[in-house]
Amino acid sequence: MPYLPWNFERLNDRSLEIAETLRDKGVDVAIPLYEETVEWAGAINSVLLGNPRLFGQAMLLRDKALMKRRAQLGGIRVGIFEEAYDREDVIRFLRRVNQTLLKLDGDPNDPIHLKAFDKAGCLGHRVIRTPDEVDSIPDEEFPVLMEWHLDGWEFAVEAWIHNGKIKFLNISEYVTLGYSVFVPATPELEKYREQITVQIEKLIKAFDIEFGFIHPEYFVTSDGEMYFGEVAYRPPGFKVFELLERAYGFNAYQGLALAFDPKTTEEEIDAFFPREVVDATGHAGCFGVYPRRRVVSDLVIPDATADDDYYETNDLSAPVEETVTKRTAFGTHWGLLYFFGDDPYRMRDLLKQQEELD
Repeated sequence: MPYLPWNFERLNDRSLEIAETLRDKGVDVAIPLYEETVEWAGAINSVLLGNPRLFGQAMLLRDKALMKRRAQLGGIRVGIFEEAYDREDVIRFLRRVNQTLLKLDGDPNDPIHLKAFDKAGCLGHRVIRTPDEVDSIPDEEFPVLMEWHLDGWEFAVEAWIHNGKIKFLNISEYVTLGYSVFVPATPELEKYREQITVQIEKLIKAFDIEFGFIHPEYFVTSDGEMYFGEVAYRPPGFKVFELLERAYGFNAYQGLALAFDPKTTEEEIDAFFPREVVDATGHAGCFGVYPRRRVVSDLVIPDATADDDYYETNDLSAPVEETVTKRTAFGTHWGLLYFFGDDPYRMRDLLKQQEELD
């Protein structure tokens, strides 16, 4: 496969060249692997596949405020949300939400969530409970999306789509958001599979998705109502594709290529994917490591982790600098620990326990 260099940071009027160059080399479709390449893939595919709407669809899937409005138009439940352009907007939204919740003087505020419009994963996420906390938000983070939703169980979905139909649907269970995830989920979460499938079908219809892969996040309330959080049109973080390969034995990236390829037949894609849950040989999970100390010198896997028969490997490297940078919002993990085993409950507890270890 030849390497084609392109400066994606530079704004110019020659962007069409990248699509024309790829078409001349026989490329059928562009597949986004990272959040920042979603709109580029959409622009390229609008040329390669002769469908200008694909670029607009990609832009929708990159802007968290726009995607929530599109979801609402499709009859999908979303929490309360607004855009904020400065700190005053955040304070106003925080007060209005808590006023709506009939809070009395002295009652603790319900928190609101702040998210960057177009960042992947937990990047740019903040939880704000008091007006004083708003001062810590740097100017360059604005504009942001603000949202409030009912307390619920947050989870993620990975769905491969071909000809507008779901070909494989995985439910990823978060143990702690931004820290740990495992697949397949516990029976408590899997019992919602039918409801979740209906929600994904609504999403496919609302966003007019014919092919490819989506990675939405939802949360389910105690009374079983599903609320849409956001959706990404690229592989998930936290090496979920690798976890799926460990649990099921299929290569999720190959599945990505099949789902995006307009030449893939129905028979090919149906033969590729295993049956959800029943074909899994166990549960695969990972934990994102954030140093709990301000100064570190060596990489040492704690005995409690290394000696556990569910622990398999890690992709951590020895620290280059001793001082740990202060985390803002969720921050970025230093690497992942990987686990595999038969019992989803033991997996969940084990991943939770890692939070207390150095």
